Amino acid sequence: MIMNKSRNTLIAGIIGWASAVLMFFPIFWMVVTSFKSEIDAVVPSIVFSPTVQSYAEVNSRADYLHYALNSVVESIGSTILALIIGLPAAYACAFYPGKRNKDLLLWMLSTKMMPAVGVLIPMYLLFRDAGLLDTRLGLVLLFTLSNLPIIIWMLYSFFKDVPTPILEAGRMDGARFWTQMRYILIPISLPGIASTALLSIILCWNEAFWSLNLTASRAGPLTAFIASFSSPEGLFWAKLSAASTLAVAPILIMGWITQRQLVRGLTFGAVK
Repeated sequence: MIMNKSRNTLIAGIIGWASAVLMFFPIFWMVVTSFKSEIDAVVPSIVFSPTVQSYAEVNSRADYLHYALNSVVESIGSTILALIIGLPAAYACAFYPGKRNKDLLLWMLSTKMMPAVGVLIPMYLLFRDAGLLDTRLGLVLLFTLSNLPIIIWMLYSFFKDVPTPILEAGRMDGARFWTQMRYILIPISLPGIASTALLSIILCWNEAFWSLNLTASRAGPLTAFIASFSSPEGLFWAKLSAASTLAVAPILIMGWITQRQLVRGLTFGAVK
């Protein structure tokens, strides 16, 4: 019995490590390629003479800090706006459900199933007429609406774990909606809210389709920064890898630092 349990644990560990290595390998190879010359980058080998020439050329060709600032502003700004909208919506769905509550939640989630390219032309025309093309405000609004269904669903699942008697006690003491949110619901649900915010930031940071089609150099995030290193002459793998490494490094570091909070919120919900 003990041997079978140890064997199952070993097999599970091997599968877990193999999956982790398989998922991390593209990132590893991207970082390795970024330190190659263009000639060495064509050859799939780990034996080469390291150089930072690609990083120097990337920084001389494009303003990395400008694109990074755009990504920070647009990701965090859209996340804050989505939470401002999503918290009351999730509160209403969790604690004041109507007859069509589940249908409403499914309808919101179904909007994520539509291919983005299907509404590209209408969105482009709306942005053009509203003067939002190549603006940070335009992407903030777009990212907010794009991630709002997921944010509401996640917050709704966390709020459902909050004991209803706690809120009822607050109402008996005269606490109104915003008082309940500030002093009762948000503190209790903070792990879930934090994990929702982190996931939203990651989704916004990695969004490429809308960034490439609705922005240029002025409001383009780091995804546009990466795309600028592909050209009709072909792909320059070393420079493209260097730009990609610079683009993903901030979000990887943030994810590494906040991984415990993210896993805790997504796994255990608001209340253990």
